[in-house]
Amino acid sequence: MAEEDEKTTIEFGGMSFTGGKAFALVTALSTLGGAAWGGFEVYKDYMDMKEIIQNIDTDAIAARNDVIETKLDEAIDYANSIKGDLRDQIRSMQSDVDRVERVQRENDDLVRDMIDKAQERFDNKRDSLASDNKLAMDALEDRLNKKLQQALDNPLAN
Repeated sequence: MAEEDEKTTIEFGGMSFTGGKAFALVTALSTLGGAAWGGFEVYKDYMDMKEIIQNIDTDAIAARNDVIETKLDEAIDYANSIKGDLRDQIRSMQSDVDRVERVQRENDDLVRDMIDKAQERFDNKRDSLASDNKLAMDALEDRLNKKLQQALDNPLAN
């Protein structure tokens, strides 16, 4: 029993622990202390978050969301207005382009008709000049033939 007296004895809760049991007790107590401290930290974080959450002004967030929704609605209305204006302008431009194309086709037809009529007048004038020249040439040829014949028939010419 002298050996037991030399060993370190730890008393806890009215019980005595020696050697390995004392080491196990110290380990268990430090583990319990660490767990308690960890639990306290989790509880403290929970309470801090609870206070933060309770201090959140949901009315301010709702008001801000309403402002954002209003601005978004205004932006959508503005975009739809722009879309409508662009659609109207495109339709107007298409109408103008259609009108210009129609006028261009009409002008093309008029110019072709004018060219055809001018060509016809030119052809008629050319034919008339050719016919007049032929008649004049035929008349001149007849006169020359007559004069030549008279000259040949003239007995004095010999």
